[in-house]
Amino acid sequence: MNTFGAVVTTVDDAEGHPVIELDDVSKSYPGGVAALRSVDMVVDYGELLAIVGPSGSGKSTMLNLIGTLDRPSTGTVRIDGYDVASLSDRQLSALRSRRVGFVFQHFHLAAGRDALGNVADGLLYSGASKRDREQRAEAALVRVGLSERLTHRPYQLSGGERQRVALARAVAGDPPLLLADEPTGNLDSVSGAGVMRLLHELHEAGTTILVITHDREIADSLPRQVRMRDGQVV
Repeated sequence: MNTFGAVVTTVDDAEGHPVIELDDVSKSYPGGVAALRSVDMVVDYGELLAIVGPSGSGKSTMLNLIGTLDRPSTGTVRIDGYDVASLSDRQLSALRSRRVGFVFQHFHLAAGRDALGNVADGLLYSGASKRDREQRAEAALVRVGLSERLTHRPYQLSGGERQRVALARAVAGDPPLLLADEPTGNLDSVSGAGVMRLLHELHEAGTTILVITHDREIADSLPRQVRMRDGQVV
């Protein structure tokens, strides 16, 4: 693949192939540590699923490969139809910025930026103007119920509100794929339930969502579960 213009296609243009394809994927690290072993997985557009397993099962490695933050040792990873191994680092960055949204357990918000700034900063590599980034950021924050918190900084927000800012940042660019890594791990049960409701609402609006979790209750609440142990899908 010599060009990368197709990465900016719409979801409709991308129909005809899965959003995620893992074909006989393995990942090893120095010292002979095999984090993933011969994993096959296909995720179609519009799915809502969990990758679930105990600590050390390979969930985080799977997230890094699907999010194009790492490359497989062997096998093929295709995201939105693109073979990760065929793309340069710059092309992978473009793929992530346009096609994948990330939500992490620890929020990763800039302490010195308010909610609007944190979300707008997530669009820095989109090519949009500052005014457009801020408008899209505000719309995303309204979407997650934070219209009254636009100018609040992270220390002025509850844990649940900070996670909602992180969700707004992840979806502000309308990515077709959202990866949520233990999105309720640092929240109390009420805030966690609120975040899961938001994920369901985003899914109903058309976003493909993959939740990485060790929580079987959360996994069982989703339409599909991919269970992992010792680097393999079981």
